[in-house]
Amino acid sequence: MNKILITDPLSENGINILKEAGFDVINMPGINSEDLIKILPGIDGWIIRSGTKINKKHFQYAEQLKVIGRAGVGVDNIDIVSATENGIVVMNVPDGNTISAAEHTMALTSALSRNIQEGHLSLMKGKWKRSELVGNELRQKTLGVVGLGKIGREVIKRALGYEMKILGYDPYVNKKLFESDNINIVDFEELLEKSDYITVHVPLIDSTRSLFNYEVMSKMKSSARIINVARGGIINEADLVKVLDEGKISGAAIDVFENEPLNHDNPLIKARNILLTPHLGASTFEAKEGVSTSICNQVVDFLKDDKMSNAINLPVSDMDLLKTLEPYLKLGNVIGSFLSQLVKSPIVSLEVESFGLVQDTKPIMLSVLKGILKDITDVRINYVNVLSLAEERGILLKFSHNTSSVSYSNLIKVRIETEMDKFSVEGCLFDTKMIKFTNIMGYQIDFSPLGNMLIVKNKDIPGVVGKVGTALASHDINIAEFILSRKKTQDLAYSIIKIDGNISEKVLKTIENLDEIIDIKQIHING
Repeated sequence: MNKILITDPLSENGINILKEAGFDVINMPGINSEDLIKILPGIDGWIIRSGTKINKKHFQYAEQLKVIGRAGVGVDNIDIVSATENGIVVMNVPDGNTISAAEHTMALTSALSRNIQEGHLSLMKGKWKRSELVGNELRQKTLGVVGLGKIGREVIKRALGYEMKILGYDPYVNKKLFESDNINIVDFEELLEKSDYITVHVPLIDSTRSLFNYEVMSKMKSSARIINVARGGIINEADLVKVLDEGKISGAAIDVFENEPLNHDNPLIKARNILLTPHLGASTFEAKEGVSTSICNQVVDFLKDDKMSNAINLPVSDMDLLKTLEPYLKLGNVIGSFLSQLVKSPIVSLEVESFGLVQDTKPIMLSVLKGILKDITDVRINYVNVLSLAEERGILLKFSHNTSSVSYSNLIKVRIETEMDKFSVEGCLFDTKMIKFTNIMGYQIDFSPLGNMLIVKNKDIPGVVGKVGTALASHDINIAEFILSRKKTQDLAYSIIKIDGNISEKVLKTIENLDEIIDIKQIHING
């Protein structure tokens, strides 16, 4: 009989699911560390919420443990690496708060529009401010949705019920997914200029931190309002206070903060026309009940039928294959990372083709996807969830093994198509360790793609190398390697310039403005 340990509060319905499956349930929320160590050796499954912290030490005792279930989304309280090393599957419930977050977004939007907070507070003070608190209808107003993932889409459904006009922005989602909807996909600048309300539904990653700063929010309508139920830090709090106090925007509703809980002396509390809630986006009885029953069903399915739902790490059953393919998976990951830094519009399709010794192409395709997606989402990317993430973005996938004779015994070809262009890269391994790229965009080339580099597309005319080199030297940038590829039948060439360290956007612009340069991208690949 499987033993399941529960160390955080779980709903009775969830616990009953485990019992009805014939499992021995040990329900001990808040158990102390000493007693926990005594129980761990005999358990097969462990279900937690955010209160329990699972680290490497626990796995030394939990020799029988097969699965950890997180009743919720975040897994920062679990040592994922150690769990994977010990062959323990970690599952979560990523959709558990989708509806609650979407509804809270609309609740805040409505509250802002009708001055509900101010109306309530004035009544509590004995004031009747009916004529002063005239609000706005949402009907026919324009809602700008930044981030078109699951929560963003649920917000759109509800906003359409209010008869709102929808503008959407998401650089990583295929526009074709929204062709049949009443949604106008626009660039970020247009969304800022035209929206009456802007709601944020993106992860907090490097590219979205302070996405809404003073300069950006100053481009919004002075009558516009902004809502954030996503992550603290996406809207710069100091800049938000400034634009509110200066009247550059009309109002804001914020549920998430850079530091939580919110300090009583945070300037947001005294800002003009602001509505604050204490991270209530996922705090509904339905969401809490939903994550409890969902994770219990997932644990039952895994322990009884080996079925995995929302597993966020690698199942041990695939470890042998992945160890065999490890060098090729690294190659695929490098190609994916390289391509993700080249493209500037949503990816429509990905095709991976292997040659020679590498016959199992699907894992390599997954590694390419990992490389592409890892820098554009805060979700932990792995071989279990990467397919669903690609599907969510509308990326069409194709992989195959080609038996044709080629110059290299372990060649990988990758082609991607975006909404604006097509890209291709070919790479291989030397001595199963050294990664080399042999072709970029149909141009034969030979270089190691690790480190800092510039990818330059230029006119194939005399003097280009000298001008680019001079431009870099004038900014004290050292060239480690300069590789040039050209075709006699073409008037274009590609240059790969290895450099010491990163260069600024200003320097990139200087080179890009040279008459001979068509395009330039800066790329960094970790070794």
